[in-house]
Amino acid sequence: MTRIPEDTISRGLPGETVQPAPRTRREARERYRGSERRQARGLPSTSTGARSLRQAAKPGASLGAGYLGLGAAVLTGIEAVAGIVFFLIRWTEFTDPWLPAAAWALYLVAAVGVGLSLLTYGERLTGLAFILICVVLACVVTLDFVGIWPEHDLAHTASASVAAGFALLPVATLRPAREVAAAIAVLGLAFVGMAIASTPITSDTMPALVSTLALVTVPPSIAIFVVHRFRQLVQRELDRVLTQSNVQAPQFAVGMLASDELARLDLAAEKLLDAVANGSDPLPLSDASASVASSLATELRLHLIEGRRETWLYHAITESDNLGRSVSVADPQSLAGHLSPAQRDGLLQALWQMVGVAEGRSSQAGSPVVSVTLGPVGSDGHPVTDETMDVPILFESRGVPRRRLGPTAWSALQRIGPYTDSVRDGALHVVAHCVVNRHPSM
Repeated sequence: MTRIPEDTISRGLPGETVQPAPRTRREARERYRGSERRQARGLPSTSTGARSLRQAAKPGASLGAGYLGLGAAVLTGIEAVAGIVFFLIRWTEFTDPWLPAAAWALYLVAAVGVGLSLLTYGERLTGLAFILICVVLACVVTLDFVGIWPEHDLAHTASASVAAGFALLPVATLRPAREVAAAIAVLGLAFVGMAIASTPITSDTMPALVSTLALVTVPPSIAIFVVHRFRQLVQRELDRVLTQSNVQAPQFAVGMLASDELARLDLAAEKLLDAVANGSDPLPLSDASASVASSLATELRLHLIEGRRETWLYHAITESDNLGRSVSVADPQSLAGHLSPAQRDGLLQALWQMVGVAEGRSSQAGSPVVSVTLGPVGSDGHPVTDETMDVPILFESRGVPRRRLGPTAWSALQRIGPYTDSVRDGALHVVAHCVVNRHPSM
């Protein structure tokens, strides 16, 4: 009976979920473009960049969002102080002021408790804690509504219930937007129901009621939008910084997507060599160990072959979450590796500018916004000397109008080399002539 060799290559670290080893480089690349790439933008799971991107994507306050939460907490405190002053001034006008007073007391106790919790356990708000906060705010709103019911004037008597809407401002930096939006919607519906049930709807009362409803729902809604846009900005800038690291990369190199694969191969090779060194697997190797060694050599050769075909530009595009879905590259002669660092920087800056202009515009889902074609050499230019050559780089985009490209984009194209631009069939065509060294030192 044929013995199946043990697969030590796919053996993971203790406590990790083991997946079958990829049979081809294409299969490995597709795997790492899956869930792990969505979480870490194609970076090794233990790298600083991957941790930063995962932290930016988390619902809690992170990478500067905590400062937004602090500002929102200050606004919430100012509104609470104003609400308490408003309530105390009108104390004698309430039929039963003790229920709204109890609502304010519960609100202040909850605010202090949440503040101490965040200071003690960090800027993280679990789902259970968020539900508890919503329940407490519901009690605050209920007590306030019951206390002001006899007045039949929601707009001029509500105080603690209005503060409940502002309490969602700092929560917007700690929880997903859909959860906070659901809480805002429920609170808004509660105010609408209370207004219809307790306050006569007339031309005199309607403006005040609408203003009160806007005061309750609009500020936390704006907070959701601001936090969402801020997180998008942080993730984009992190992606841009990590992509920029390819400017100083060698002409041909293994990208960051292959780092986990290389770590796995290194661990398997270390186990095999250690087994040979300590005598647990003596020479000549058994059939199982020989099969493992052969598999290791095959995968290392695949990495070597791929590393001689994939340039820095390929890795910069495929390992970027923004450029990867918006830019396509055609470089059959691997000419991108000949570009100098300044030319590489100009090329990446031009792509970022074009992709940034195209964001928000209607485009076909899944189709690239910008296509970049390098070469062929001598199609439009001629060798300058025996040591240099002219590499034409064609940028073609159907989602980037020429008039929307600013001076930064044209300056970046100028760093690549002399260029010409034209618009044909509704598409922008830019051809840059890049003079490069035939034998780059990088």
